Amino acid sequence: MPIDQRWRHTWYGPGTYLIRVQGSLRASWSDWLGGMRIRADPDDPGCTVLEGELPDQAALMGVLKGLYDLGMPLLLVEYVEHDTANGRWTR
Repeated sequence: MPIDQRWRHTWYGPGTYLIRVQGSLRASWSDWLGGMRIRADPDDPGCTVLEGELPDQAALMGVLKGLYDLGMPLLLVEYVEHDTANGRWTR
């Protein structure tokens, strides 16, 4: 997919995101944070990773605002694509 189509896709339609925050966040917050999967960061136990597909940029902003409201410092917000062939996230 050409880069201009990918950016247009992420702006107007669904996108898959990886968000990394400082601090610990329980998986029970998933419903409140757009259904994102929540797990401890394996590389840094003091951080939490959220992964998942959101329907649009407004939903992404809702998740980011929720994290802000919880006082979770953002370390990374990244658009990723899911490689269905091997079940892994790619950047």
